[in-house]
Amino acid sequence: MSGEIGDGAGFRTYEKQDKIVVGMSGGVDSSVCVKILQEQGFEVQGVVIHFSPAHEKAVEQAIVAAKQLNVALAVSNCEEMFEQEVIEPFCEAYCAGVTPSPCVMCNPRVKFEVLAKTADAMGVELIASGHYARVTEKDGIYYVQKAVSEARDQSYMLYALPQEILKRLCLPVGEFEKGDIREMAADAQLSSADAPDSQEICFIPDGDYAAYIEARGMTSKKGRFIGPNGEDLGEHKGILHYTVGQRKGLNIAYGKPVFIKRILENGDILLALAGDEFAGAITVKNAIKTNGKQYSAGERYDVKVRSRAVPAPCVIEAVDGDVLTVRFDEKQRAPAPGQAAVFYVGDLIYGGGTIVEMI
Repeated sequence: MSGEIGDGAGFRTYEKQDKIVVGMSGGVDSSVCVKILQEQGFEVQGVVIHFSPAHEKAVEQAIVAAKQLNVALAVSNCEEMFEQEVIEPFCEAYCAGVTPSPCVMCNPRVKFEVLAKTADAMGVELIASGHYARVTEKDGIYYVQKAVSEARDQSYMLYALPQEILKRLCLPVGEFEKGDIREMAADAQLSSADAPDSQEICFIPDGDYAAYIEARGMTSKKGRFIGPNGEDLGEHKGILHYTVGQRKGLNIAYGKPVFIKRILENGDILLALAGDEFAGAITVKNAIKTNGKQYSAGERYDVKVRSRAVPAPCVIEAVDGDVLTVRFDEKQRAPAPGQAAVFYVGDLIYGGGTIVEMI
């Protein structure tokens, strides 16, 4: 028996086996992912990852979904791994004045690592998840491809997945719009059909990351708000409470809207008037290329500087090992240190790295 997974550039057909390991969260996307694969002839083995105490409900929901879909489900407890690879770096980043992207960290270091190892232990080659993205092969290299749904596209979050994961990864949900997925779930009478979308920081259910970090006994530097003309506008609460581009919650009466332009090493925060928070270039560290090659000055891409940003034309201006200077054709709003810069050619991801600073 063979299965087929659409990838937007044709169909990837697998003749070797009809088994696949699917990461399940109990949500509508991963549940419908299972349903699609079952309809394509695959024997599905589900895996739900217990990342943190905040994931108890997700595990319960995955158990319910697995029963409804009649698939076996394994529970993988990865709290220690998630703590070391995601939570600790996340908290340390905010305390250092940079803005981390936990999903970007988790996907290559935890989520897909666990899925692959689970599949290996079961003797299964293929793995799948409910991400809104696709995988396609070009000249022997596997690339993450944007989802059919531009509004739901999650390709940015997957840029750091290595070839050994991409070549065995199936992302069937990426072929559909969210409305289609909910309709399929309703038709299959899945309990997740009307479930709300997952929150941005899965291990902090209320989204208050600053309170979460402080509850862990961590603190960050305090300093002064520095106005657009160098004015001392008073002390702030500590840099972990702020991020580049932020305008709400500053509690500053300046007479005009101001934004955070830069967080300095000494703890001071530089503010700028609306329009001055744009940057013409960025420095990117830990740059990787999907094909494993090095970047070269003069290469052109479309770059996303945050998950919901519109890809912006840019050029690699300088290369120093895995550190890049990237110049935008048009200035971009508040590229935040700690976030990923992800390079696209058309709808394919060619690589990315971590933003260090604005230039």
